[in-house]
Amino acid sequence: MAAIVIIGDGPGGLSAALFLARGGHGVTVIGADATAMHFAHLNNYLGAPDTPGSALQATGKDQVLAAGATLEAATVVAVSAEGDRFLVTTDDEANHDADYVVLSEGRKHPLGDALGLEHTPSGALAVDRDQRTSRDRVYALGRATRPTRSQAIISAGDGAVAALDILAREAGGDVQDWDKPPA
Repeated sequence: MAAIVIIGDGPGGLSAALFLARGGHGVTVIGADATAMHFAHLNNYLGAPDTPGSALQATGKDQVLAAGATLEAATVVAVSAEGDRFLVTTDDEANHDADYVVLSEGRKHPLGDALGLEHTPSGALAVDRDQRTSRDRVYALGRATRPTRSQAIISAGDGAVAALDILAREAGGDVQDWDKPPA
């Protein structure tokens, strides 16, 4: 079981947390509930007709908790790499040791910058198609990677992509996340 810290509790971070927790991993989501979703009204989010952003956030947090993830209301002040592990420190001086870090920190990305992650020519964090950054075991999502083309549903998809890549790495091969209807 991998220890995964997700920094940011918007749609991307919560989506990644849901997949990873359901996959049996230890997931901690750290966020200050300051996501732009609280200023959004969704009328183009598949499966959520005409929904206030704050309502979608509340539902997402409930799902993540039910899947077994931990939500921590804090602000991350530092992330450091020590070998193939990461130490994530919050403003309340809590430390979290992680195998993977998922950054969903918004348009500005000071933690990604502190880790020395590569940028695109426009200044966004550079990622591959699986949301992997230039540092092994660090993923970036949403507005940090696509600041001018950000949508909640895209960020949630980024979270799912990153989570499936982590699940595949931990399983040693591709994985599928198919839900079956109740019998």
